[in-house]
Amino acid sequence: MSRSKEAVLDADFASARASILEVAAFIDRVERGEGKADYRYEAIKKILPLLLTEGSNHARDILETLSYTDEEVPETVKTKAASGAPR
Repeated sequence: MSRSKEAVLDADFASARASILEVAAFIDRVERGEGKADYRYEAIKKILPLLLTEGSNHARDILETLSYTDEEVPETVKTKAASGAPR
């Protein structure tokens, strides 16, 4: 059973607001940092317009954009954690 838009907003707005502010603060920290940002920052910038598209597949589209899809992991990967696709 689907909830109303108002019910979703009432339940989840504060959490979504906090998450968006966290991403904005992350972007600020990267931009204030020294040196050059890598593919991860470019991937974050690439997904931001996806939030404004019409439709209901935002989470899937963003996850696919940030996911590495090649069979082999490149030598340049420093961690096993999800760190986005070097495209």
